[in-house]
Amino acid sequence: MWLSMDTSRDELLPLLADRVSASSFDPDHVLDPSSLDLLLQAAGTAPSAGNSQPWSFIVGHRGDWVHDRLVDSLAGSTRAWAPAASVLIANLAQVHVEDSDLEYSEFSRYDLGQAVAHLTVQAAALGLSVHQFRGFDRSAVADAFDVAPHWEVTSMAAVGVAFGATPRVAPTGHASSTPERRSLTAITWARAAPGSAGASGAPGRTRRAAPTRGRPTA
Repeated sequence: MWLSMDTSRDELLPLLADRVSASSFDPDHVLDPSSLDLLLQAAGTAPSAGNSQPWSFIVGHRGDWVHDRLVDSLAGSTRAWAPAASVLIANLAQVHVEDSDLEYSEFSRYDLGQAVAHLTVQAAALGLSVHQFRGFDRSAVADAFDVAPHWEVTSMAAVGVAFGATPRVAPTGHASSTPERRSLTAITWARAAPGSAGASGAPGRTRRAAPTRGRPTA
């Protein structure tokens, strides 16, 4: 396997390089409706298999009844920090065709992940942080909001201003708080060197070992 080490993290878009999942939010920040609309529009621009757009969102502003019901579903570990975020969003994927057991799209959860990633980058452009998590009762959310059986409550995201950050300004200079990332070697399963022969002329297929759980290695 060939790997180029010429690319520096410094060459990444700052919105990507500096992105963090805050676990401490400013409890006084209020996200204005137009900014929230922009985040949801960003999610809606994500690519999806056959343009199926198999996503939907339950959106609660801190203090409203939707937010209260989402908070009620949180596990103890997330209840300690998530309610302080300006907005909680439950992310839904359409997994079946309505009123049937037929699979709607084998890529629905994958596509939902892309939509939330788009939302996350747009949030960073507004100086906001998005922390995605699974620490909540999915059945409780489905019951509280009458989620139809062909939809799945997949994940949740807390959106707001990280404590001490400034909204509407893309964050920079947070290298000390940026979590350690797996190296290019660790995340690249197979890659051909530039100018190498096609499959018929390849000297052999090189694969690395499957990733293991635990702290990433350099």
